[in-house]
Amino acid sequence: MHFFLSALLGCIALVWLLQSLRAARGIGQLPRLADAQPPADPDCPSISILFAARNEAEKLPAAVATLLAQNYPHYEVVAVDDRSGDATPQILDEFARTHENLKVVHVASLPRGWLGKPHGLQQAYEHSSGEWLIFTDADVRFDPDVLRRAIAMARARAFDHLTLLGQVDMMGFWETVTLTYFVLGFSLGVEAWRASRPGSRRYVGVGSFQLVQRDVYEAIGTHRRLAMEVVDDMKLGKLVKQGGFRSGAGLAEDAVRLRWQAGLGNIIRGTTKNFFAAASYRLSVVACQMGGLLVFSVLPFAALPFVHGMARGFALAAMLIALAVHGSVAWINRVSPLYALTHPLGALIFCYMLLRSTAVTLWQKGIVWRDTFYPLGDLKRGMV
Repeated sequence: MHFFLSALLGCIALVWLLQSLRAARGIGQLPRLADAQPPADPDCPSISILFAARNEAEKLPAAVATLLAQNYPHYEVVAVDDRSGDATPQILDEFARTHENLKVVHVASLPRGWLGKPHGLQQAYEHSSGEWLIFTDADVRFDPDVLRRAIAMARARAFDHLTLLGQVDMMGFWETVTLTYFVLGFSLGVEAWRASRPGSRRYVGVGSFQLVQRDVYEAIGTHRRLAMEVVDDMKLGKLVKQGGFRSGAGLAEDAVRLRWQAGLGNIIRGTTKNFFAAASYRLSVVACQMGGLLVFSVLPFAALPFVHGMARGFALAAMLIALAVHGSVAWINRVSPLYALTHPLGALIFCYMLLRSTAVTLWQKGIVWRDTFYPLGDLKRGMV
């Protein structure tokens, strides 16, 4: 038993070491938005910023104000009100009265065969005219020079599709514990730096910022290809790669920022529709994800008091590397690196979120998103 534990913990420590080195090297290779040189006005192509909002009255005004304050000569914002029951449509209409470059589209009903968000983004695209399209969310805030620098980065790297990884505002203990672990898992799991490599099958896309050439977006089938795709942001990146176009990621840091969910309860409820979908609705994938979380992020911490000799050394090494990586993620996201000490707690929270998403989806035989129920069979058939 001691030999088995020593071998297992040694493998865990080795994987943490190799993956942390890969991540440090890969993230270091990602271009920074702040380093991109903004083009002059004559070199700025037209851009359409597109988003679909449903019941976003609380966060919407601050976000829209930043979208309409861009230092860019040729751009428009197309906002879709997706059947909102709060003040969202009134807020958008009020902004439109004082900003000629804001178009507002009101969706009263959802056609069969569509999820609300992909349908809203499709409607935004159909009312847009830009040579480049930016897909974002209704709660995301941009710095004034984001458009210029993003276009500069995409052109310098010859990207047809650019995902910017921004800043997530974290407030309160439980929210920060969960989100720092989420960012860590996303960084190590997605490996965004590999998306731009032609031979790599990796792809990346986030809801807060995706820039894509209009003709490329049309060539991959628009959001009609993503009509029933819950993780539509990631799958947009996948379609770009499958279409043979060049996709990549960059670091926006705090030039693109959002408050994702307020508090642990909202994070858990907000991801109930996502986690099982991200596992392709397959129990085998869920089991592997759960096993990985427990083995790599919990076992070394739990085993340390009960092992000795070489096994304890390996457990300690795995812990220290995990803490160092987690602390770096926390520091980059402007929170205390001491949150690294909550690493196994974050993993257990994610285990619960994954189990909850799986159980709820299977129990109700589908998901509820934006107050609409979608059967599991339809969701599986609509996967990209």
